[in-house]
Amino acid sequence: METLNMSLWVLVTLVAVALLFDFMNGFHDAANSIATIVSTRVLKPHHAVLWAAAFNFLAYFLFQLKVASTIGKGTIDPSIVDHYVIFGALVGAISWNIITWYYGIPSSSSHALVGGLVGAAVSKAGVESLITAGVLKIVAFIFVAPFLGFMIGGLLMVIVSWLCRNMPPKKVDKHFRRLQLLSAAAYSLGHGGNDAQKTVGIIWMILIAAGLSTTSSPIPPWVVLACYTAMGLGTMFGGWRIVKTMGNRITKLNQPRGFSANTGGAITLFLASSFGIPVSTTHTITGAIAGVGTTRGARRVRWGVAGGIVWAWILTIPCSGLIAAISWYLGTLIL
Repeated sequence: METLNMSLWVLVTLVAVALLFDFMNGFHDAANSIATIVSTRVLKPHHAVLWAAAFNFLAYFLFQLKVASTIGKGTIDPSIVDHYVIFGALVGAISWNIITWYYGIPSSSSHALVGGLVGAAVSKAGVESLITAGVLKIVAFIFVAPFLGFMIGGLLMVIVSWLCRNMPPKKVDKHFRRLQLLSAAAYSLGHGGNDAQKTVGIIWMILIAAGLSTTSSPIPPWVVLACYTAMGLGTMFGGWRIVKTMGNRITKLNQPRGFSANTGGAITLFLASSFGIPVSTTHTITGAIAGVGTTRGARRVRWGVAGGIVWAWILTIPCSGLIAAISWYLGTLIL
């Protein structure tokens, strides 16, 4: 690992930009946790984001830092990381998040960050700088995570329908209004446990590049606490444009369907985090919502809307990578 003579202002600026990305991640992806409970009117929007933000932060106490380790030293060669690479990666990810938020497209903040890292690293040192196994694992889960969400969400909906087949609709509604709160809390835990760690990995990269840490050193606790706090605050402000897409446009949700979708998504996130795999919470919940919708028949899912979301998934890594490459070059001129 090369130790860089990084000035204090550059170090502080990069950490601040990383935390800004984390805030944007929470802001952009708030819809993933709250769309179902808002669209089914279990909670009012401002109550829903507080609920989600609280459990985003509580994930700090529950999850090991396996995802942070994957981002920090499992995607690009740590020896080529410097402040220009980090700057390019963060600008690329934040820019793509803003573009997709503006148009209400549920893209992946996680894959925007990975695309940013890949674009900036390749610009500096070529494709040899990529850790192929780590990048391919992340790319594979672009498809695996929504598929798991789809299957688990659909299976849970079938089980719920069978268990409640003789129950009066009002009683079903009453029970699942409460259960939706628990499923949304579980999904928010999974969101915090997977997504906040990605920024932990980035700040760890910054500290390693500055010579203040090593790949064998433990991650400083203040980094972890700052990232979980920033994500929680971002979630509190919520991305309402995306809530409408996730909660209403893919398929019509009620309390049992919302519960099944959130629970299926949460299980997928817990599994991925336990193996240290950075996945997209957006992809996961979209797959789970579609899976729940298909239990009523394929026509109940608006596949045109889902198809538009899939295109955003496909474009996220290359587009954020291209922006990151340009930003890396500009960073070498201004930093």
